[in-house]
Amino acid sequence: MKFEESKVLQHLPKQFFANLVAKVNAKAASGADVINLGQGNPDQPTPEFIVKAMQEATANPADHKYSLFRGMPRLKQAAADFYKREYGVDLDPEKEVAILGGSKIGLVELPFALLNPGDTMLLPDPGYPDYLSGVALAQVKLELMSLSADKQYLPDYQQLDPKVVEQAKLMYLNYPNNPTGAVATPEFYEKTVQFAKEHHIGVVQDFAYGAIGFDGKRPVSFLQTPGAKEVGIETYTLSKSYNMAGWRVGFAVGNEDMIEAINLIQDHLFVSLFPAIQDAAVAALDSDQSSVKSLVALYQKRRDDFYAAARKIGWEPYPSGGAFYAWMPVPKGYTSEEFADLLLDKAAVAVAPGTGFGKSGEGYVRVGLLIDEPKFTEACERIGKLGLF
Repeated sequence: MKFEESKVLQHLPKQFFANLVAKVNAKAASGADVINLGQGNPDQPTPEFIVKAMQEATANPADHKYSLFRGMPRLKQAAADFYKREYGVDLDPEKEVAILGGSKIGLVELPFALLNPGDTMLLPDPGYPDYLSGVALAQVKLELMSLSADKQYLPDYQQLDPKVVEQAKLMYLNYPNNPTGAVATPEFYEKTVQFAKEHHIGVVQDFAYGAIGFDGKRPVSFLQTPGAKEVGIETYTLSKSYNMAGWRVGFAVGNEDMIEAINLIQDHLFVSLFPAIQDAAVAALDSDQSSVKSLVALYQKRRDDFYAAARKIGWEPYPSGGAFYAWMPVPKGYTSEEFADLLLDKAAVAVAPGTGFGKSGEGYVRVGLLIDEPKFTEACERIGKLGLF
């Protein structure tokens, strides 16, 4: 017997990162010494105190049972305490916090938790490719907000088609931004709240890189903006802040109705997370954040080291204010895809083509700051020998 996938699954977008990994693996299998700058997977270990908290919790028989459907109260309280301590934001842990198995789950499930088939949502372009998965699964319409360097990769709401704005019911933002490293300002978030209220659009701010800001500037939380909880939520993941990408734990905070929608759909999809992982997350959030500060300092050094190496060969970056990426222009005569393929083929250096993040990513490639300085120097030296800059 043969079973066909549903039409919904047939319309899912191609997994950009899976395709990129396949290309890199094929090059490495040929015997090439590939320097992989295309990944977005944290390379540092999870802090030891978090691992120990997990080990102790795993040995506790109470953590072997089903979790509460909507997550452990102690983790929701830790998330609320974290936002109060770090951002000065007050949250009701029961009504304004939803526990997620990594923020990707929340970002993919939100469209079919809040929208009906045929409704319209706004996504940033360039943006995180997996946002498109939620669009396909929810069978909603997609309109893109084109982002550009001359506007600091912030959407210009005045330039959006009024008809599209009138139809839109949900909007995603992501700052610090993947793939560009751009950061949002308090003034931008104030405009966002005003725009959302005026047009009755729900806002979802993906704060995955919220801990990672450069040059002494800390990324701003959307919820610090007056009125933000009236129009939207923010998703937060422990993947980047604490090197817990494989642990799959995060949370959403903010608007009570949107949080309830997340909790309701998850009541039917999951039984929350393994309680021991939630205990480890509590340890991370309740800590003094010294491990996070050390990590940010490491990424700052890597950014500066890579920029210095790139500038030596005449490759000028877009100035990143956060996240752990460098957004690099493509030389004249090449598309993003062609340039990325050339680097992999001729220099054994892997980068992510900007078009993997949307049409507005054309003309750039994304470099992950997830290796140490000597490899950055070697990668740029290899690229420099191609004589493209």
